[in-house]
Amino acid sequence: MATQKEVRPTNPLNNWGTVLILTMTLGLAPFFPEPHFFGKVRWVMGGAVGMKLIDWGDLVFHGFPWVLLVRLSIISIRKKFAKA
Repeated sequence: MATQKEVRPTNPLNNWGTVLILTMTLGLAPFFPEPHFFGKVRWVMGGAVGMKLIDWGDLVFHGFPWVLLVRLSIISIRKKFAKA
């Protein structure tokens, strides 16, 4: 009798394709006049004067894909140096 290999579902948060698509779409939306994420980061760097709860939520929402991208990059670099 032939045995079947168990297929493990991959975590989409550890998939380069998924993370890059999220970063390029949600992380940069809206594209014009500037991405929300960069505007909010600039606002926070300027002291976050006048930021409301919705602005903080917007920062988290549009920043999450960037956090995933940095996380996945660090994991990949660590794996590369662990093999060496």
